[in-house]
Amino acid sequence: MLDFPFNWVPYKLIANEGRIQCSWLNTYGEPFNEPFFDETILKCKGLDGGSHAARSSVSDLMMIAEWVRGINAVEPTAFIFHVSRCGSTLVSQLLAMLDENVVLAEVPFFDDILRLPYKHPDYDQTAIAKLFTNAVKYYGQKRTGKEKSLFIKTDSWHLFFYRQLRQLYPAVPFIILYRKPDEVFSSHRKQPGMQAVNGLIESRLFGFDINEVANMHPQDYLTVVIESYFKQCLEIAAIDDQCLLLNYNEGPMQMIEKIAAFTKTPLTPYDILKMAERSRYHSKRQGELFAEENNPSLNLKLGKAIERYNLLEEKRKAAN
Repeated sequence: MLDFPFNWVPYKLIANEGRIQCSWLNTYGEPFNEPFFDETILKCKGLDGGSHAARSSVSDLMMIAEWVRGINAVEPTAFIFHVSRCGSTLVSQLLAMLDENVVLAEVPFFDDILRLPYKHPDYDQTAIAKLFTNAVKYYGQKRTGKEKSLFIKTDSWHLFFYRQLRQLYPAVPFIILYRKPDEVFSSHRKQPGMQAVNGLIESRLFGFDINEVANMHPQDYLTVVIESYFKQCLEIAAIDDQCLLLNYNEGPMQMIEKIAAFTKTPLTPYDILKMAERSRYHSKRQGELFAEENNPSLNLKLGKAIERYNLLEEKRKAAN
């Protein structure tokens, strides 16, 4: 690997004989415009022609800080937080339509870093902060010279890393997307996300007692996860005046226009026209017209989440 690995990004942390190392991915200059960054990784891996060197590019963590010095990167424009299944993927897709926008949608490497202390407690927040900010620079590289904005869509559970991220980026706008709890619940019942499956994400991250949730019924677990999301959203909204609340029911184009205004991102009439046409289609299955599903699952235990949702709605409407 060259002294400055242009087009390479650190994409996975691996444990090797007790040491944490970094795997690197050659992006071959490909834009990051898939719905999720996992798909970008697969696409880039398919471009290596089976190269052994591409598959075995591993370094010590110290090299991340060493190589980042040569990078010309875009500073983050906004972080997009969400409660999942609330339009954040489509919003990211619409933003990615503009050549000047770099859009990072749920980058696994960012998650690896943020959750590293849960797996390896010897990594303190100072080390995590340095790793994370350096990783953002790699992913925000100016590859074409057109890049002006960097939007980072987090994983939904990154709501609980709010304080760490706000400390790292005190002036960057934070955006929170949410949706009616029963609709979120229904979507996860049909196709569970990682956070909906007990044990896939550390329960301590949600503020749960491990013993209390260990044998919880899947539906009950999903219910308390959704409750915890809305509790966190309320707490953020109460203290952060650089936070924009957006409700799924506002519709994709209204959300996009609010994001553009909030982040001072210019949109031309042609940009809006293109985005409006794209918004008619499914966020994850391009080419398939989107059809709204209005049959949320009835869950009488969602009362607390709905109460918090209503409080969040009051706060959002008061800010308009």
